[in-house]
Amino acid sequence: MQALRWHNVKDLRLETIEEPAALEGKVKIKIEWCGICGSDLHEYVAGPIFIPQGTDHPLTGEKAPVVMGHEFSGQIVEVGQGVSKFNVGDRVVVEPVFACGECVACRQGKYNLCEKMGFLGLAGGGGGFSEYVAADQHMVHKIPDSLSYEQGALVEPSAVALHAVRSSQLKVGDKAVVFGAGPIGLLVIEALKASGAAEIYVVELSEERKSKAEELGGIVIDPKQYDVVEEIQKRTDGGVDVAFEVTGVPPVLTQAINSTKLSGQIMIVSIFEKDATITPNNIVLKERNLTGIIGYRDVFPAVISLMEQGYFPADKLVTKRIKLNEVIEHGFEALLKEKNHVKILVSPKQ
Repeated sequence: MQALRWHNVKDLRLETIEEPAALEGKVKIKIEWCGICGSDLHEYVAGPIFIPQGTDHPLTGEKAPVVMGHEFSGQIVEVGQGVSKFNVGDRVVVEPVFACGECVACRQGKYNLCEKMGFLGLAGGGGGFSEYVAADQHMVHKIPDSLSYEQGALVEPSAVALHAVRSSQLKVGDKAVVFGAGPIGLLVIEALKASGAAEIYVVELSEERKSKAEELGGIVIDPKQYDVVEEIQKRTDGGVDVAFEVTGVPPVLTQAINSTKLSGQIMIVSIFEKDATITPNNIVLKERNLTGIIGYRDVFPAVISLMEQGYFPADKLVTKRIKLNEVIEHGFEALLKEKNHVKILVSPKQ
């Protein structure tokens, strides 16, 4: 089958590899759509970050080159021995987290914080930028017929957004600000709406992304026009309850901290490629809370349910659809050069 494999920085190759088999406890999935994630882009331009290079990953036993892609949907075409939850023909998505099940985090049920944690599509185990994936049945979730496969491909990134909001101290009627209206930032807006936020401010430079944020119900503040912190403090009478940092840009973290009220909270959702300098007194003297999240846990069913209610809409968030043989030029490179894209979906179908 055809698959996109990461070999090194700026070295992705579409190669012919062997199809996976539905071994015991696994299901084989024919891929319909796979989204390009921000973490995929980070690996492309600055990796390896999550991709094991030189040494095998402790859970998958694999290292680069690995098949990429972890935001995908598809249909089960084969079930392995011992699989009891699924049948051929089921429409599914995969929660692509590898966890050991034995460390302190896993014993507490916090499998996304596993000491050996890895992602299918980054740490080995196959990936969604291919024709087929074989996944352990415990990683698989059915999607209802009412949701399209395109919508299904948004379950994984939407889970990041929902986990970020559910992990925060936000309460119904609170005010929030989202720094960065890229794909995850826009999904955070949706998660905030579903969680009952009364006012959702969005800080973004891109004209296209500002328009998309407004379309989803965000109150946009353009950092070219305003002193962001001053403007948020003024509009909210002292600051928002929770600020979500979704840019990975060091100076923006300082803005996020200073945009919150007394005892407010800053949630770091992005992955930073370089260190960020902060002033601890900006946290201490206001008794603010600074925390972060990685991935998600136990939220896929909730995301799927919210999608059935109309949240995280693919028709508003998917801006481009391409084929697997176009993924480098019209996918990864397009995301680097064209800032108007939100989510690009890739299909292995020719």
